[in-house]
Amino acid sequence: MTVRLRPHHLLCILTFAGRGYSPAFTDNLAVIAGRLAAGEDIEIVEGPDDICAPLLGEVDPHCHRSSVNERDDRAANAVEQILRRPIRPGGRFALSDERIGRLRDAFASGRLRSGCGGCEWHDLCSSIAEQNYREAAIAPDPS
Repeated sequence: MTVRLRPHHLLCILTFAGRGYSPAFTDNLAVIAGRLAAGEDIEIVEGPDDICAPLLGEVDPHCHRSSVNERDDRAANAVEQILRRPIRPGGRFALSDERIGRLRDAFASGRLRSGCGGCEWHDLCSSIAEQNYREAAIAPDPS
């Protein structure tokens, strides 16, 4: 199977630690993090993705807002620079340990934060990055 992700969720999965979200959202993201840790491919999508699924039944899910689409555009451009590959709808790739490491290094240094603008979880994600991602659901490489 393939995990469908919008670009800014590539940043969210780096620091997801199972807290700070609604129970349904957290449970869903934990399953997705497990799938990614097991090596499933990612397909980049435009708009709501597999992570958004628990929110789509709400009256006005933020997943459809233009500010979130702008966050996706900023994240896609930043991730492209770090991974040196296009991050556009329809693109597929695996999130290897090496790629996770590159993204996390860039996130911790601040070079990969343009897609985080206006996000309410900024402080939580920063705290997890400052602790070398020890709490992250997708475990850091122990080396």
